[in-house]
Amino acid sequence: MSEIGIGEVRAAAAAIHGAVERTPCLHSRTLSQIAGCELFLKFENLQFTASFKERGALYKLRSLSPAEREAGVIAMSAGNHAQGVAYHAQRLGIRATIVMPRFAPTVKVEHTRAFDAEVVLAGDTLEDASRVAHELARERGLVFVHPYDDPRVIAGQGTVALEMLGAAPNLDALVVPVGGGGLLAGISVAAHALRPELEIFGAQAARFPAMKQALAGLPIECGDATIAGGIAVKAPGQLTAPILREHVREILLADEEQLEAAMLLLLEVEKSVVEGAGAAALAAVLAHRPIFARRRVGVVISGGNVDMLVLAHVIERGLARTARLARVVVRVRDVPGALAQVTSAIANAGANVVEVLHERAFARAPSSEAEVEFVLETRGEDHLEQVIDAVRASGHGARAATD
Repeated sequence: MSEIGIGEVRAAAAAIHGAVERTPCLHSRTLSQIAGCELFLKFENLQFTASFKERGALYKLRSLSPAEREAGVIAMSAGNHAQGVAYHAQRLGIRATIVMPRFAPTVKVEHTRAFDAEVVLAGDTLEDASRVAHELARERGLVFVHPYDDPRVIAGQGTVALEMLGAAPNLDALVVPVGGGGLLAGISVAAHALRPELEIFGAQAARFPAMKQALAGLPIECGDATIAGGIAVKAPGQLTAPILREHVREILLADEEQLEAAMLLLLEVEKSVVEGAGAAALAAVLAHRPIFARRRVGVVISGGNVDMLVLAHVIERGLARTARLARVVVRVRDVPGALAQVTSAIANAGANVVEVLHERAFARAPSSEAEVEFVLETRGEDHLEQVIDAVRASGHGARAATD
């Protein structure tokens, strides 16, 4: 398969039909109002392994010869490709070895092991894991299943576009998360074959803009970590980059706060658990609203494999960012009953006390007074101001804590 076109994508769709989910592509009224455009969300986080990666992995595995199936396969992945390969290899009776970086989320490692794959944890980065995987492939005679730089993997991922344009044929633009580029390459080939006028954008974490830099001919410079670990790729694909250069208008970046905010929005509005990489396309749309204003935009929600501790942290930080979880410092007289007056004022204003820290020794207050820090649940910034005003009206100094 030297070139990847709509024919290969349609062949992939036929090969994987019935073995992967035809995930919903739905219009979101609430997110459309927030974004200022008509948003259609493709929920690939609803695949069995919670990621689009199943599509390319299965098409690649189905293409193997009997001898290759007998030999077994190996893949390197931070998690989603690992699960896609392991799950479908198990279904097809193919032995699978998966090399994952040592930092790979525990949930992804355990789910991969649950599909009877041999999991090898090696290296601190995806690039380290890739080197180990290639060495093991040579030593053991295994077939290497690349997460993005393989024609059949790319064609398999392109089936997402066939389903999206079938469900929402009048889209003006598509926004797709991009790391190594397999998903974006497959989608862009298929989408432009069906709708040449469609504008296609990639969405990347600002800390890992490797594909954006590669397409611009710039040196690859990335950060150390991002919540969008699934697209934290420092080595863009050799096959995918030329495809993106031809079909993709622009790679848009979203910073960590924007990625977290998109994750929280999808959880609150769509009741959908999405990992950082999976929320990247929505984050990019919200970060670059003028590009998409009043247009019909398809957004790929690419995955939902997020560690629960990470998700809890994102929720807590999101609540704090929107003042629904807030710290208020109150200065009170250090006498019996003063604290009760403050808590009564807070309760009467409709806020809930989560935590109280009563500080004497380190407070910046006279010895006759104490500073009390309250962590409160409120309805947002306006409500927080009402609570602070109510505490002040009770005769105590109060301010929102900002440090």
